[in-house]
Amino acid sequence: MKPSLLLLPGLLCDADLWRPQSRDLPASCTVAEYGESRSIAAMAEAALAAAPPGPLAIAGHSMGGRVALEICHRAPERVQRLALLNTGCLPLPGGDAGAAERAARLRFLELARRDGMRAMALDWVQGAVHESRRPGPVVDTVVEMFARRTPAVFEAQIEALLARPDHSPLLPQLRCTTLLLTGSDDRLTPPETHAEMRRRIPGASHVVIGRCGHMAPLESPAAVNAALGAWLAA
Repeated sequence: MKPSLLLLPGLLCDADLWRPQSRDLPASCTVAEYGESRSIAAMAEAALAAAPPGPLAIAGHSMGGRVALEICHRAPERVQRLALLNTGCLPLPGGDAGAAERAARLRFLELARRDGMRAMALDWVQGAVHESRRPGPVVDTVVEMFARRTPAVFEAQIEALLARPDHSPLLPQLRCTTLLLTGSDDRLTPPETHAEMRRRIPGASHVVIGRCGHMAPLESPAAVNAALGAWLAA
């Protein structure tokens, strides 16, 4: 029997983010949708409600990684395997760093309201996708995913991210088979972030994919699938 793999998309993404994995991994895949959930907790509840019964392997990308950690907090008995891709575990920082993140996110929201989701996505993707893939089909896929969303959904997800919980105390408590994966050139969640998380999670493995930015499942599907395949088999 194939394992049940719950795939959690990141900001404004949908099943297209995980298409290379849904197609090629030896697992029965379900991609979560969050609707207009306005908190990481609500996203976790929506994902669990749509998940198949029984034990789960869970892979979360970016914001979806935070949702995955929230599921581990709420329903640890459901989680047999955990893969955290291009993500973090800390809350919004205080001081100037937090103010700068808030301002950057709200700038993108204002751009989406003023010029549309597609224009915002074309701007956002410049800091997320490795320069060797700009322009190209990865950028096209990201822009089309974002364009299918609305500014209302974007606002809800920004609200969730700005109020994100601190999951760092959870990391030493994780007892599932855990993989951390990021791109060597991910500016949003760099390898150092994942290395620190790996140090705090018992027995976790850590994969860094070269010449890859923040959108690893789309940018480097073969390398991501190899890592996830080994994680599913471990």
